[in-house]
Amino acid sequence: MKSRLFLSPPHMSGREQTYVAEAFESNYIAPLGPMVDRFEQSIRDYTKAPHVLALSSATAAIHLALRVLGIGKGDIVLASSFTFIGSIAPILYQDATPFFIDSDERSWNLDPDLLEKAIAASPKKPKALILTHLYGQCADIGRIAQICDRHGIFLIEDAAESLGAIYEGKQSGTYGIFGAYSFNGNKILTTSGGGMLVSANKTFIDKARFYSTQARDDAPHYEHTDFGYNYRMSNIIAAIGVGQMEVLDERIAARRQVFDWYREELADIGEITFMPELPNSRGNRWLSTLTFERTDPKRVRLALEAENIESRPLWKPMHLQPLFNGALHIENGTSQMLFEKGLCLPSGTRMNRGDVSRVCTILRQVLA
Repeated sequence: MKSRLFLSPPHMSGREQTYVAEAFESNYIAPLGPMVDRFEQSIRDYTKAPHVLALSSATAAIHLALRVLGIGKGDIVLASSFTFIGSIAPILYQDATPFFIDSDERSWNLDPDLLEKAIAASPKKPKALILTHLYGQCADIGRIAQICDRHGIFLIEDAAESLGAIYEGKQSGTYGIFGAYSFNGNKILTTSGGGMLVSANKTFIDKARFYSTQARDDAPHYEHTDFGYNYRMSNIIAAIGVGQMEVLDERIAARRQVFDWYREELADIGEITFMPELPNSRGNRWLSTLTFERTDPKRVRLALEAENIESRPLWKPMHLQPLFNGALHIENGTSQMLFEKGLCLPSGTRMNRGDVSRVCTILRQVLA
């Protein structure tokens, strides 16, 4: 059997082991340490976010954002419906109420027109919006940020999949009051697990840092006037991140090249539509995704799997999940259509043209 093509496997730079060895030699085998500081600085330098906080996951980052902003029981939090549960679960952690908003066909991300309608239809003023930049492609963040500002709604960017994506020359994750990045094992960069919270507001990041280390007060003993979480990143994990950040631009170029190869090889197939990219943006193309007009994507997925090639359906919208049956939502059918017709293709940064051709050959056989 041919070697397996994974959807989005890790790709080390070759420097990670050097930095991990440095961490071992320093004996910082614990949460925090010099590598955490270096990793945070590399994110600060790259994104131009003034203040950053390395954490255990992007979900932890979003949770801390909500906690710092005072989101609590009964508060309404608007959110992208077409997303992963990790960006929504923190709303439940805070006992708040999610209000899901559908996508537009122009970006596959949250529809700004529906955002306006959701704000008007909400039973009370929403406190925040968690906006997902889907599959590494920017939402219409300029317009969305303006809407949130006009209505006094905190904007939190779920940029877990979009590190390095740019909208009008500015990094995704840096438009809102908070942004969150992920370094999970399948992301464009990985530390095996981990996340980063970024903000222009130092006071907010300092408060998030306090909560992320069990809310320990400044005392020689363990003194607590509030409760927190064990959310900080370890020094060893951060050492991997230091090595990964050195090749981020190379990884983005490789992902975009894979996408371009798919688009070239399948350009003559009329029923295929690839995920669009807004004209004033540049995504990182974390995953190459497409929809089929007539063919059931399950047929394609099973045919690929039979040839040892991993693929995956697009996200099932949150407003269609059993967990959120009856939840507040505003829909136009776009995300449901994308879920029913879409597929994520292998997009790893080690893929070559031959790998892409191998995938496309199977697609053509099924579509024929």
